[in-house]
Amino acid sequence: MLRDISAQNLFMGILAAFVGSASSFAVVLQGLSAVGATPDQAASGLMALSIAMGLCSILLSLRTRMPISIAWSTPGAALLATSGAIEGGFPVAVGAFIICAILIIICGIWKPLGRAVAAIPAPLANAMLAGVLLGLCLAPIKAVAFDPLLGLPIVIAWLVVGRINRLFAVPAALLAFIIVMVIGVEFPDNAFSSLSASIIPPVEFVIPQFTFAGLVGIGLPLFIVTMASQNIPGTAVLRANNYDTPPGPLFAVTGVFSLLAAPFGGHAVNLAAIIAALCAGEDAHPDPKKRYWAAAFGGVFYILFGLLAGLVTAFVSLAPSILIEAVAGLALIGAFSGSVVAAFKDETAREAAAVTFLVTAAGLSFFGISGAFWGLLAGMAVYFLSRWPNRK
Repeated sequence: MLRDISAQNLFMGILAAFVGSASSFAVVLQGLSAVGATPDQAASGLMALSIAMGLCSILLSLRTRMPISIAWSTPGAALLATSGAIEGGFPVAVGAFIICAILIIICGIWKPLGRAVAAIPAPLANAMLAGVLLGLCLAPIKAVAFDPLLGLPIVIAWLVVGRINRLFAVPAALLAFIIVMVIGVEFPDNAFSSLSASIIPPVEFVIPQFTFAGLVGIGLPLFIVTMASQNIPGTAVLRANNYDTPPGPLFAVTGVFSLLAAPFGGHAVNLAAIIAALCAGEDAHPDPKKRYWAAAFGGVFYILFGLLAGLVTAFVSLAPSILIEAVAGLALIGAFSGSVVAAFKDETAREAAAVTFLVTAAGLSFFGISGAFWGLLAGMAVYFLSRWPNRK
């Protein structure tokens, strides 16, 4: 096994971990904060997710000898960012994370639930995701309006670098964010001492609370977007690169690691799609049988990033919130455009998809349940009514 290690898969593992972390950690922090996490709890959640997906990547890759990459649920974090604070605060959100993890485990070991998830019309699942992402994707525009001197460099960096290499567009925006922070934001007098104190890895155990609103408003939508937007595409990427493995056990293992991360504030980990393509492609190694080390090395660097989560969160907290939202929004534009195209491609489901998208994007909550659930429910009603036999 050790003979399969090469400088090529080491480099690709570092690149995968860097892109995976830098391109979406802002979305995770924004999502955890939106559902009531304190800065310390958000840092703990970021650390728990990073360590969970690192250990899961190492375990699955070395066990199967396939490049199985794990990521946090970026669409799930975007869902949290638009859900807003729930009654009962962050402990209720953590209870919903645990429910989501249990559902993922069941989905992996009990085929009827997996088939039920697969039976959700793809246009509606994509429309719900598009509605969730819309608000965050508007943040870069709002950031420019808030302060052009701070917002424009972030957007310009994303545009220019994205034309050269799309893979580095969001990391470039993140670098621009750091530069404008250093140059254009006035730090408090105690900023550097607080940053120094944040080097210690944060650990915040949250006692979960379980409520119906948490189950329906966060748990179920988080489960659906994680499965439909991450786990299922992740298996497709593996198959496209000729790695054929039963998806059920992979889902179950990601569910177990999600369950372990949840009490510390982590919302969900899952099979990666974009990062998986990096580790499973020819750039990771000419021999497909030796590419698994790229995913394993990526896991090692995810863990190292997680240990710095407190420092990252403390630095981000010094910025105007709209700037970090702008970075998060730029990271999600690709996912938003892809979900919109997939949602409205099928003419027979277009009206139902539009209803799902609009209700979700409106962000209205009823009975403490977020708009994502109501959007999917409304879209399903329109979808099945449109197929009801019209007998005269």
